[in-house]
Amino acid sequence: MARSPEERGVPYSAGARAKLLLALPALLLFVGLLIGLFTPRDIRPDAVFATAMVAAAALLSLRGTVLTAVGACAIYVGLMVDFHALRDTTAYSELTSLVAVAAFAVFLNRLLSRRAHQLVQVRSVAEAAQLAVLHPLPRHLGHVTLESLYLAAAAEARIGGDLYEAIRTPHGVRLLIGDVRGKGLLAVQTAAALLSAFREAAHDAPDLPHLARRLETSISRHASQYPGVPGSEIAERFITALLAEIPDDEPVVRTVTCGHPPPLLLHRGGVRKLDSAAPSPPLNLGMLVSDGYHVDLAPFHPGDQLLLYTDGVTETRDRSGAFYPLADRVRSWSEEAPHQLLDHLHRDLIAYSGGELDDDIAALVARRRPGR
Repeated sequence: MARSPEERGVPYSAGARAKLLLALPALLLFVGLLIGLFTPRDIRPDAVFATAMVAAAALLSLRGTVLTAVGACAIYVGLMVDFHALRDTTAYSELTSLVAVAAFAVFLNRLLSRRAHQLVQVRSVAEAAQLAVLHPLPRHLGHVTLESLYLAAAAEARIGGDLYEAIRTPHGVRLLIGDVRGKGLLAVQTAAALLSAFREAAHDAPDLPHLARRLETSISRHASQYPGVPGSEIAERFITALLAEIPDDEPVVRTVTCGHPPPLLLHRGGVRKLDSAAPSPPLNLGMLVSDGYHVDLAPFHPGDQLLLYTDGVTETRDRSGAFYPLADRVRSWSEEAPHQLLDHLHRDLIAYSGGELDDDIAALVARRRPGR
Protein backbone atom coordinates (compact mmCIF):
# COMPACT_ATOMS: atom_id res chain seq x y z
CA MET A 1 0.00 0.00 0.00
CA ALA A 2 1.07 3.59 -0.42
CA ARG A 3 3.06 5.07 2.42
CA SER A 4 3.19 8.70 3.36
CA PRO A 5 6.40 10.74 3.61
CA GLU A 6 6.09 10.56 7.40
CA GLU A 7 6.13 6.75 7.27
CA ARG A 8 9.08 6.71 4.91
CA GLY A 9 11.13 9.03 7.11
CA VAL A 10 11.87 12.75 7.24
CA PRO A 11 15.21 13.97 5.85
CA TYR A 12 17.75 14.66 8.59
CA SER A 13 18.30 18.27 7.53
CA ALA A 14 14.61 19.06 8.06
CA GLY A 15 14.72 17.57 11.56
CA ALA A 16 17.85 19.51 12.40
CA ARG A 17 16.27 22.78 11.25
CA ALA A 18 13.19 22.08 13.35
CA LYS A 19 15.29 21.53 16.48
CA LEU A 20 17.21 24.74 15.82
CA LEU A 21 13.97 26.70 15.50
CA LEU A 22 12.68 25.30 18.80
CA ALA A 23 15.88 26.47 20.50
CA LEU A 24 15.62 29.97 19.01
CA PRO A 25 13.69 31.62 21.92
CA ALA A 26 16.20 30.36 24.51
CA LEU A 27 19.06 31.48 22.27
CA LEU A 28 17.57 34.97 22.02
CA LEU A 29 17.20 35.16 25.80
CA PHE A 30 20.87 34.24 26.17
CA VAL A 31 21.90 36.84 23.58
CA GLY A 32 19.84 39.48 25.41
CA LEU A 33 21.54 38.58 28.69
CA LEU A 34 24.97 38.92 27.10
CA ILE A 35 24.02 42.30 25.64
CA GLY A 36 22.83 43.48 29.05
CA LEU A 37 25.98 42.34 30.85
CA PHE A 38 28.73 43.23 28.40
CA THR A 39 27.57 46.39 26.62
CA PRO A 40 27.23 49.99 27.84
CA ARG A 41 24.24 50.54 30.14
CA ASP A 42 22.49 52.79 27.70
CA ILE A 43 22.12 49.81 25.32
CA ARG A 44 19.00 47.96 26.47
CA PRO A 45 18.24 44.35 25.43
CA ASP A 46 14.44 44.74 25.70
CA ALA A 47 13.96 44.44 21.92
CA VAL A 48 15.80 41.10 21.92
CA PHE A 49 13.65 39.82 24.80
CA ALA A 50 10.48 40.90 23.00
CA THR A 51 11.63 39.05 19.89
CA ALA A 52 12.27 35.93 21.98
CA MET A 53 8.71 36.00 23.36
CA VAL A 54 7.11 36.43 19.93
CA ALA A 55 9.29 33.62 18.54
CA ALA A 56 8.21 31.39 21.43
CA ALA A 57 4.56 32.14 20.68
CA ALA A 58 5.02 30.94 17.10
CA LEU A 59 7.28 27.96 17.80
CA LEU A 60 6.57 26.57 21.27
CA SER A 61 3.65 25.33 23.34
CA LEU A 62 1.72 27.51 25.79
CA ARG A 63 3.99 26.34 28.59
CA GLY A 64 7.11 27.16 26.59
CA THR A 65 5.72 30.60 25.72
CA VAL A 66 4.90 31.38 29.37
CA LEU A 67 8.32 30.21 30.54
CA THR A 68 10.02 32.32 27.88
CA ALA A 69 7.96 35.38 28.86
CA VAL A 70 8.65 34.91 32.58
CA GLY A 71 12.33 34.32 31.85
CA ALA A 72 12.60 37.46 29.71
CA CYS A 73 10.95 39.65 32.36
CA ALA A 74 12.98 38.07 35.17
CA ILE A 75 16.27 38.58 33.35
CA TYR A 76 15.34 42.19 32.63
CA VAL A 77 14.48 42.82 36.30
CA GLY A 78 17.78 41.21 37.29
CA LEU A 79 19.62 43.54 34.94
CA MET A 80 17.77 46.52 36.44
CA VAL A 81 18.97 45.49 39.91
CA ASP A 82 22.50 44.93 38.65
CA PHE A 83 22.50 48.37 36.98
CA HIS A 84 20.93 50.03 40.04
CA ALA A 85 18.14 51.19 37.74
CA LEU A 86 15.21 50.53 40.09
CA ARG A 87 14.46 54.25 40.16
CA ASP A 88 14.91 54.71 36.41
CA THR A 89 11.52 55.56 34.89
CA THR A 90 12.78 54.59 31.43
CA ALA A 91 13.66 51.09 32.67
CA TYR A 92 10.20 50.72 34.22
CA SER A 93 8.63 51.86 30.97
CA GLU A 94 10.61 49.24 29.07
CA LEU A 95 9.65 46.59 31.62
CA THR A 96 5.98 47.53 31.20
CA SER A 97 6.36 47.14 27.44
CA LEU A 98 7.91 43.70 27.95
CA VAL A 99 4.98 42.62 30.13
CA ALA A 100 2.58 43.83 27.44
CA VAL A 101 4.52 41.88 24.80
CA ALA A 102 4.42 38.82 27.09
CA ALA A 103 0.62 39.04 27.31
CA PHE A 104 0.39 39.44 23.55
CA ALA A 105 2.71 36.43 23.03
CA VAL A 106 0.45 34.22 25.17
CA PHE A 107 -2.62 35.42 23.23
CA LEU A 108 -0.84 34.83 19.90
CA ASN A 109 0.23 31.35 20.98
CA ARG A 110 -3.38 30.42 21.81
CA LEU A 111 -4.58 31.81 18.48
CA LEU A 112 -1.93 29.91 16.51
CA SER A 113 -2.68 26.72 18.46
CA ARG A 114 -6.36 26.92 17.52
CA ARG A 115 -5.43 27.50 13.88
CA ALA A 116 -3.02 24.57 13.99
CA HIS A 117 -5.75 22.36 15.44
CA GLN A 118 -8.09 23.40 12.65
CA LEU A 119 -5.38 22.60 10.09
CA VAL A 120 -4.89 19.14 11.60
CA GLN A 121 -8.63 18.51 11.30
CA VAL A 122 -8.65 19.68 7.68
CA ARG A 123 -5.66 17.48 6.88
CA SER A 124 -7.31 14.47 8.52
CA VAL A 125 -10.42 15.01 6.40
CA ALA A 126 -8.23 15.37 3.30
CA GLU A 127 -6.40 12.17 4.18
CA ALA A 128 -9.70 10.34 4.58
CA ALA A 129 -10.75 11.72 1.19
CA GLN A 130 -7.53 10.43 -0.36
CA LEU A 131 -8.12 6.98 1.09
CA ALA A 132 -11.62 7.07 -0.39
CA VAL A 133 -10.22 7.98 -3.81
CA LEU A 134 -6.92 6.07 -3.73
CA HIS A 135 -7.63 2.77 -2.01
CA PRO A 136 -4.56 1.19 -0.38
CA LEU A 137 -3.18 -1.39 -2.78
CA PRO A 138 -2.68 -4.99 -1.63
CA ARG A 139 0.94 -6.09 -1.44
CA HIS A 140 0.19 -9.15 -3.57
CA LEU A 141 -2.26 -9.72 -6.42
CA GLY A 142 -1.91 -13.23 -7.77
CA HIS A 143 1.60 -13.58 -9.17
CA VAL A 144 2.40 -9.86 -8.83
CA THR A 145 3.91 -7.97 -5.88
CA LEU A 146 2.91 -4.29 -5.68
CA GLU A 147 4.10 -1.14 -3.96
CA SER A 148 3.00 2.47 -4.48
CA LEU A 149 4.15 5.97 -3.59
CA TYR A 150 2.26 9.24 -3.41
CA LEU A 151 3.95 12.56 -2.59
CA ALA A 152 2.09 15.85 -2.46
CA ALA A 153 3.97 18.91 -3.65
CA ALA A 154 2.64 20.94 -0.68
CA ALA A 155 3.20 19.68 2.85
CA GLU A 156 -0.42 20.50 3.75
CA ALA A 157 -1.82 18.64 0.77
CA ARG A 158 -2.94 15.03 0.83
CA ILE A 159 -4.98 14.72 -2.35
CA GLY A 160 -4.55 15.76 -5.94
CA GLY A 161 -5.00 14.66 -9.52
CA ASP A 162 -2.39 11.87 -9.58
CA LEU A 163 -3.89 8.39 -9.34
CA TYR A 164 -3.11 4.68 -9.55
CA GLU A 165 -4.95 1.37 -9.17
CA ALA A 166 -4.31 -2.36 -9.52
CA ILE A 167 -6.98 -5.05 -9.92
CA ARG A 168 -6.81 -8.81 -10.40
CA THR A 169 -9.11 -9.84 -13.25
CA PRO A 170 -9.77 -12.99 -15.33
CA HIS A 171 -7.29 -11.55 -17.84
CA GLY A 172 -4.51 -11.11 -15.29
CA VAL A 173 -3.48 -8.18 -13.14
CA ARG A 174 -4.45 -4.85 -14.69
CA LEU A 175 -2.78 -1.61 -13.65
CA LEU A 176 -3.69 2.04 -14.12
CA ILE A 177 -1.68 5.17 -13.46
CA GLY A 178 -2.82 8.63 -14.48
CA ASP A 179 -2.49 12.35 -13.99
CA VAL A 180 -5.41 14.78 -14.24
CA ARG A 181 -4.65 18.13 -15.81
CA GLY A 182 -5.17 20.83 -13.21
CA LYS A 183 -5.37 20.99 -9.43
CA GLY A 184 -7.90 21.27 -6.66
CA LEU A 185 -11.25 19.63 -6.05
CA LEU A 186 -12.13 19.42 -9.74
CA ALA A 187 -9.00 17.35 -10.34
CA VAL A 188 -9.90 15.09 -7.41
CA GLN A 189 -13.44 14.63 -8.74
CA THR A 190 -12.10 13.72 -12.18
CA ALA A 191 -9.58 11.30 -10.66
CA ALA A 192 -12.33 9.66 -8.63
CA ALA A 193 -14.49 9.30 -11.73
CA LEU A 194 -11.67 7.60 -13.65
CA LEU A 195 -10.84 5.24 -10.80
CA SER A 196 -14.48 4.24 -10.41
CA ALA A 197 -14.75 3.55 -14.14
CA PHE A 198 -11.54 1.50 -14.13
CA ARG A 199 -12.59 -0.58 -11.11
CA GLU A 200 -15.83 -1.44 -12.88
CA ALA A 201 -14.56 -1.99 -16.43
CA ALA A 202 -11.26 -3.75 -15.68
CA HIS A 203 -13.00 -7.04 -14.86
CA ASP A 204 -15.00 -7.55 -18.03
CA ALA A 205 -13.24 -5.57 -20.78
CA PRO A 206 -11.81 -8.29 -23.08
CA ASP A 207 -8.58 -6.41 -23.77
CA LEU A 208 -6.80 -3.13 -23.08
CA PRO A 209 -8.14 -1.24 -26.15
CA HIS A 210 -11.70 -2.01 -25.05
CA LEU A 211 -10.81 -0.94 -21.51
CA ALA A 212 -9.31 2.32 -22.76
CA ARG A 213 -12.42 3.00 -24.84
CA ARG A 214 -14.64 2.37 -21.79
CA LEU A 215 -12.58 4.80 -19.74
CA GLU A 216 -12.70 7.40 -22.49
CA THR A 217 -16.49 7.14 -22.63
CA SER A 218 -16.84 7.44 -18.85
CA ILE A 219 -14.57 10.47 -18.60
CA SER A 220 -16.29 12.19 -21.54
CA ARG A 221 -19.66 11.68 -19.86
CA HIS A 222 -18.28 12.98 -16.58
CA ALA A 223 -16.89 16.11 -18.23
CA SER A 224 -20.15 16.74 -20.11
CA GLN A 225 -22.06 16.98 -16.81
CA TYR A 226 -20.37 20.30 -16.03
CA PRO A 227 -21.79 23.38 -17.75
CA GLY A 228 -18.42 24.78 -18.69
CA VAL A 229 -17.93 27.07 -21.63
CA PRO A 230 -15.30 26.48 -24.34
CA GLY A 231 -11.89 27.38 -22.98
CA SER A 232 -12.93 26.94 -19.36
CA GLU A 233 -11.07 24.73 -16.93
CA ILE A 234 -13.68 21.97 -17.15
CA ALA A 235 -13.84 22.06 -20.94
CA GLU A 236 -10.06 21.66 -21.15
CA ARG A 237 -9.77 18.91 -18.51
CA PHE A 238 -8.12 15.67 -19.64
CA ILE A 239 -6.16 12.81 -18.10
CA THR A 240 -2.90 11.28 -19.20
CA ALA A 241 -3.08 7.58 -18.41
CA LEU A 242 -1.23 4.31 -18.87
CA LEU A 243 -2.88 0.90 -18.75
CA ALA A 244 -0.88 -2.28 -18.19
CA GLU A 245 -1.88 -5.94 -18.17
CA ILE A 246 0.22 -8.75 -16.70
CA PRO A 247 -1.38 -12.08 -17.73
CA ASP A 248 -1.09 -15.13 -15.50
CA ASP A 249 -0.03 -17.57 -18.21
CA GLU A 250 2.41 -15.52 -20.33
CA PRO A 251 5.73 -13.88 -19.32
CA VAL A 252 4.76 -10.58 -20.96
CA VAL A 253 3.30 -7.20 -20.12
CA ARG A 254 0.89 -5.36 -22.38
CA THR A 255 0.52 -1.59 -22.22
CA VAL A 256 -1.67 1.11 -23.75
CA THR A 257 -0.37 4.67 -23.51
CA CYS A 258 -2.74 7.64 -23.48
CA GLY A 259 -0.41 10.62 -23.47
CA HIS A 260 1.41 9.34 -20.36
CA PRO A 261 5.16 8.94 -19.69
CA PRO A 262 6.39 5.46 -20.69
CA PRO A 263 6.97 2.88 -17.94
CA LEU A 264 10.38 1.46 -17.11
CA LEU A 265 11.10 -2.26 -17.31
CA LEU A 266 13.72 -3.40 -14.79
CA HIS A 267 15.34 -6.67 -15.87
CA ARG A 268 18.49 -8.22 -14.37
CA GLY A 269 20.06 -4.91 -13.39
CA GLY A 270 19.12 -3.17 -16.63
CA VAL A 271 16.53 -0.48 -17.24
CA ARG A 272 14.52 -0.23 -20.44
CA LYS A 273 12.03 2.50 -21.29
CA LEU A 274 8.92 1.00 -22.88
CA ASP A 275 8.12 3.70 -25.40
CA SER A 276 4.85 3.19 -27.24
CA ALA A 277 5.00 2.57 -30.97
CA ALA A 278 1.72 4.48 -31.41
CA PRO A 279 0.69 6.46 -28.33
CA SER A 280 -2.88 7.68 -28.08
CA PRO A 281 -4.00 11.12 -26.85
CA PRO A 282 -5.04 11.61 -23.20
CA LEU A 283 -8.47 10.53 -22.02
CA ASN A 284 -11.30 12.98 -22.77
CA LEU A 285 -9.62 13.68 -26.11
CA GLY A 286 -10.91 10.46 -27.66
CA MET A 287 -12.19 12.25 -30.73
CA LEU A 288 -8.53 12.35 -31.82
CA VAL A 289 -8.26 8.53 -31.81
CA SER A 290 -8.95 7.38 -35.37
CA ASP A 291 -7.39 3.91 -35.61
CA GLY A 292 -8.13 2.58 -32.13
CA TYR A 293 -5.77 2.08 -29.22
CA HIS A 294 -2.41 0.43 -29.89
CA VAL A 295 -1.16 -2.32 -27.56
CA ASP A 296 2.58 -2.57 -26.92
CA LEU A 297 4.03 -5.92 -25.83
CA ALA A 298 7.24 -6.52 -23.84
CA PRO A 299 8.78 -9.55 -22.09
CA PHE A 300 8.08 -9.67 -18.35
CA HIS A 301 9.78 -12.61 -16.68
CA PRO A 302 9.78 -13.70 -13.02
CA GLY A 303 11.86 -11.24 -11.03
CA ASP A 304 11.29 -8.40 -13.50
CA GLN A 305 9.77 -5.15 -12.28
CA LEU A 306 7.62 -2.53 -13.97
CA LEU A 307 7.85 1.07 -12.73
CA LEU A 308 4.89 3.30 -13.60
CA TYR A 309 5.05 6.98 -12.64
CA THR A 310 3.53 10.39 -13.26
CA ASP A 311 5.39 13.29 -14.85
CA GLY A 312 5.96 14.84 -11.44
CA VAL A 313 8.86 12.38 -11.10
CA THR A 314 10.68 13.14 -14.33
CA GLU A 315 9.92 16.88 -14.16
CA THR A 316 11.46 17.30 -10.71
CA ARG A 317 14.33 19.79 -11.05
CA ASP A 318 17.52 20.40 -9.11
CA ARG A 319 18.81 23.86 -8.22
CA SER A 320 20.33 24.26 -11.68
CA GLY A 321 17.01 23.48 -13.37
CA ALA A 322 18.03 20.03 -14.67
CA PHE A 323 15.28 17.40 -14.83
CA TYR A 324 15.46 14.28 -12.69
CA PRO A 325 17.21 11.47 -14.66
CA LEU A 326 14.89 8.67 -13.57
CA ALA A 327 16.26 5.84 -15.72
CA ASP A 328 19.85 6.54 -14.67
CA ARG A 329 18.98 6.88 -10.98
CA VAL A 330 16.78 3.81 -10.75
CA ARG A 331 19.35 1.53 -12.41
CA SER A 332 21.30 1.06 -9.17
CA TRP A 333 18.12 0.05 -7.32
CA SER A 334 16.61 -2.11 -10.06
CA GLU A 335 17.10 -5.40 -8.19
CA GLU A 336 15.75 -4.11 -4.87
CA ALA A 337 12.34 -5.22 -3.60
CA PRO A 338 9.50 -2.89 -4.66
CA HIS A 339 9.17 -1.15 -1.29
CA GLN A 340 12.93 -0.62 -1.05
CA LEU A 341 13.05 0.71 -4.60
CA LEU A 342 10.39 3.30 -3.82
CA ASP A 343 12.09 4.19 -0.54
CA HIS A 344 15.25 5.00 -2.54
CA LEU A 345 13.22 6.92 -5.13
CA HIS A 346 11.41 8.96 -2.47
CA ARG A 347 14.58 9.99 -0.66
CA ASP A 348 16.42 10.69 -3.89
CA LEU A 349 13.65 12.95 -5.21
CA ILE A 350 13.60 14.95 -1.98
CA ALA A 351 17.39 15.31 -2.03
CA TYR A 352 17.51 16.14 -5.75
CA SER A 353 14.87 18.87 -5.44
CA GLY A 354 16.32 20.31 -2.24
CA GLY A 355 13.15 19.32 -0.41
CA GLU A 356 10.88 21.45 -2.62
CA LEU A 357 8.68 19.45 -4.98
CA ASP A 358 6.88 21.47 -7.66
CA ASP A 359 4.27 18.86 -8.56
CA ASP A 360 2.48 15.91 -7.04
CA ILE A 361 4.19 12.57 -7.56
CA ALA A 362 2.76 9.08 -7.90
CA ALA A 363 4.65 5.87 -8.66
CA LEU A 364 3.69 2.21 -8.81
CA VAL A 365 5.99 -0.82 -8.94
CA ALA A 366 4.78 -4.26 -10.06
CA ARG A 367 7.09 -7.27 -9.74
CA ARG A 368 6.37 -10.71 -11.19
CA ARG A 369 7.11 -13.20 -8.47
CA PRO A 370 9.41 -16.15 -9.25
CA GLY A 371 7.76 -19.44 -10.02
CA ARG A 372 4.97 -18.01 -12.23
